[in-house]
Amino acid sequence: MNVWSETRRKRVTLRDVASLAGVSPSTASKALNDRPGQVSAATRERVREVADRLGFTPNVLAQSMHSRRTGTVGLITDDLEGRFSLPILMGAEDAFGAHRTSVFLCDGRGDPIRESHHLKALIGRDVDGLIVVGARPDARASLSHQVPVPVVYAYAPSQNPNDLSVVTDNVQAGKLVGDHLVALGIRHIVHIAGDATYSAAQERHRGVVEALRAHDLSLASPTMFGSWTETWGRAATRSLLEGSADVDAIIAGSDRIARGVLEAAQQRGLRIPEDIAVASFDNWEPLVSGAQPPLTSVDFGFKLIGRRAAQLLSQALDGPPPAHLVETVGPRLVIRESSAGA
Repeated sequence: MNVWSETRRKRVTLRDVASLAGVSPSTASKALNDRPGQVSAATRERVREVADRLGFTPNVLAQSMHSRRTGTVGLITDDLEGRFSLPILMGAEDAFGAHRTSVFLCDGRGDPIRESHHLKALIGRDVDGLIVVGARPDARASLSHQVPVPVVYAYAPSQNPNDLSVVTDNVQAGKLVGDHLVALGIRHIVHIAGDATYSAAQERHRGVVEALRAHDLSLASPTMFGSWTETWGRAATRSLLEGSADVDAIIAGSDRIARGVLEAAQQRGLRIPEDIAVASFDNWEPLVSGAQPPLTSVDFGFKLIGRRAAQLLSQALDGPPPAHLVETVGPRLVIRESSAGA
């Protein structure tokens, strides 16, 4: 039996890795913990290659006793569908790095009691910090005073100005869509928005209006607020097309609404984008790519939001966190066939 098979029969220790890599246990520890300037790049690569081949798993308890960290972070969300929380989770995991920090995902489902239960459970597990993800971008109540660890709020900012938050820019998103359609030569634009009680719906509307005003234009008819559903998109489009408004383009408040818009317009024999261009918000891959034609939509960078939240949390763990910080991740417009040929 060779040395690799023999070593795998028992639990692999740091001393085993160090011996086979030809270094001291101290040097092996520094290489595996990526302490810059303390080991050479060649040594670090050799130690990691040996650790991977041996299947070495660090002793988390020993590490936590030494560093006073457990290498775990809690992510609490109210986003039942995972529309925002999953890409934010992926971005956070990318920032924390593989084999360094595990993220526990808990769904509060909009229930304060359930959220409180998850909060206590995570703190009971000695997580190093928390990322709190809202289901809508409206400011939410702070949890920071309830826990002894740093907290970063993602997508939905904290109501406490002393907390760290990473948010989207819905006004700028509305401007991007408005500017895009005007640049195509379109002048008769309408907006079928989502729920008026959401700040996202109001801010996207404001951005569209400001973009058109900058070109001495206005909406062809008053903005129609409703719900974030395909059903609303279909009903609003049918009502709009049965009226007297001259319409060259429809800005839908979300990708779901846009799918209803497309269906209603095409049922009336209208071509997209030749007769009516359509654009929307969220850039939700299953909806935008599966649409016919594929939808032009604003991407809010949810993975980047998660990455920045994780970076801020790491910064707070390593030293004094930034004070009074609300960081905004800028949106980008992804142009597809629903407007590209208009």
